[in-house]
Amino acid sequence: MTTSNHTAVLQAQDRAHVFHPSTHMRQHADGETPNRIIRGGQGIYIEDTEGKRTLDAFAGLYCVNVGYGRTEIADAIHEQAKQLAYYHTYVGHSNEPVIKLSERIIAKAPAGMSRVYYGMSGSDANETQIKLVWYYNNVLGRPEKKKIISRWRGYHGSGIMTGSLTGLELFHNAFDLPRAPILHTLAPHYYWGAEAGETEQDFSKRCADELEKLIVAEGPETVAAFIGEPVLGTGGIVPPPEGYWQEVQKVLKKYDVLLIADEVVTAFGRTGAYFGSQKYDISPDLITIAKGVTSAYLPLSGVIVGEKVWQGLEQGSDKLGAIGHGWTYSAHPVCAAAANANLDIVDGENLTGNAADVGGYFQQRLHETFDDHPMVGQVRGVGLLAALEFVADRQAKRRFDPNLKVGPQVSAACLSRGMIARAMPQGDILGFAPPLVVTRADIDRIVDIAKQAVDAVAAENRA
Repeated sequence: MTTSNHTAVLQAQDRAHVFHPSTHMRQHADGETPNRIIRGGQGIYIEDTEGKRTLDAFAGLYCVNVGYGRTEIADAIHEQAKQLAYYHTYVGHSNEPVIKLSERIIAKAPAGMSRVYYGMSGSDANETQIKLVWYYNNVLGRPEKKKIISRWRGYHGSGIMTGSLTGLELFHNAFDLPRAPILHTLAPHYYWGAEAGETEQDFSKRCADELEKLIVAEGPETVAAFIGEPVLGTGGIVPPPEGYWQEVQKVLKKYDVLLIADEVVTAFGRTGAYFGSQKYDISPDLITIAKGVTSAYLPLSGVIVGEKVWQGLEQGSDKLGAIGHGWTYSAHPVCAAAANANLDIVDGENLTGNAADVGGYFQQRLHETFDDHPMVGQVRGVGLLAALEFVADRQAKRRFDPNLKVGPQVSAACLSRGMIARAMPQGDILGFAPPLVVTRADIDRIVDIAKQAVDAVAAENRA
């Protein structure tokens, strides 16, 4: 069978049997949308079954931080699977890889962290966060203190409760979400949210004031936690405005509201700091991790529990006995082995430092290339996270007609030129999150392709 015939057979089987996430279902099943079968990857490139290589400037879904084809991780997975493929961690059972992993995560985490609870995805980790917050307040005799505040444009998962935490319409539509007791407050998106003449610091203060008004209106005795990504991810890759986290934390401390830092995207070096919380001087009570802990070589997530919450959980055991929460695959030894091998690379090759250095060059190149582009309203980012926001009129900050789908047009134009960059929801936005192994030469190629794509779409829309 030829390569093309083999691909065609796989595509037909895929369309007939696989239910894809974030996909137009009928169009895919009917063959109206692209169907690409990926078979391998090396460094920052992936390759499909027809031999076509593509530069992945989004690291899968912000996750393949050490790049593709790292045999060190594959070897670690193989060796661990041969020795102990699985045993649960219920009632005190453990394994060496997860003990080693937990110790190194706590050593690198922001001050005051105590233990790590493991799952398989960011969504299930944030589900755990919700349950721990509720459990904690029940143990402390505060059964009414259960509401959790998220931000519009935040992304925290796709489950029932985690999808409710998410503040994006795409993840709510037709799913009967969001559900109580989840609340949402103002997104810290300075470009679209600031009023005329408002500085970043002023806007940050207003965000904090709006949060405080919400807490007071709901009743501080009913508000348990606030969850936020250090940098908004899927909501448009939006770094916080100046002073934002300082102002927000003042409010949370005033009303005894726990802070959950969702670091699924930002942890393990992407911002140029090991944790995004360290980048922005955030002191969380709980931290969510996933993606970068294994670079997606195997699924693994975690909840890092701070000492304050841990003490409450210990009280719960004294009152209630064993905690009634667990996943079959919590602290899976093979996944933990993959994480250790991955973090050996992150630490040994100083990929956090590379994200700071090459990331700084990336931000510089994007600003030099696009700050004056007539179709680009804003260039933004930090480290190896970046976005271009497209507008029809820069001076008036007028959006394009959504039906034009300018963001997806630019993403498609990038792909046709050999590069993956992601069209983000709720706006005409092109997002970048390349693997942390990226070089300055790679950055030049990424920016050059992006410029070609943006210029081509601009010319088409002018025509």
